[in-house]
Amino acid sequence: MSVSTPDIQHYVGSGSGRFLEKLNTRWHKAALQGFLVVVLLHWVEHIVQAYQVFVLHWPRPMSMGLVGMYYPWLMKTEILHYGFALLMLIGLWVLRKGFTGTSHKWWMVSFWIQFFHHFEHFILFYQAQTGNYWFGGKVPTSIGQIWIPRVELHLIYNALVFIPMVVAMYYHVYPPARDAVKMMCTCARHRHAPIAEAA
Repeated sequence: MSVSTPDIQHYVGSGSGRFLEKLNTRWHKAALQGFLVVVLLHWVEHIVQAYQVFVLHWPRPMSMGLVGMYYPWLMKTEILHYGFALLMLIGLWVLRKGFTGTSHKWWMVSFWIQFFHHFEHFILFYQAQTGNYWFGGKVPTSIGQIWIPRVELHLIYNALVFIPMVVAMYYHVYPPARDAVKMMCTCARHRHAPIAEAA
């Protein structure tokens, strides 16, 4: 009597590949919602920091955002900022395959801007860990900080990443008919109407 056993591929095959595929198909909507939480938390930190500088008129070294008020060492070591930048970069890359056509183009614009933003944070992280400050600075200094103060610079970077992300999401949720027929997720609103029109 032979016993049927599942193929080993069923268990170990391309597990990570299947997981990423699900993230970009049936789980795409939930994954994007989770990613949005991370993005908004990042924005909250920068907005609180801007409020501390421009409204409360705190000295810039003391204006460390919400988390920095309770865990200032995180700001001084650059761990939190670099962690957020890296997490956003990974999220943009991992979730890219769920986007099609116009939305994919805008999502990738956001990714490449975030790639540079991440590089800037890596430079700051490296300097904070080594104590080797660049560009003649007495604190970790990024390339953009040569011309623009840090608080303003990172507000600009985050806006430059966020705007194309929002445009991508708009075209993903309300896709043109030519893009809707290629979608493998359930993110689109009224998805069946554009598909019917395209057919």
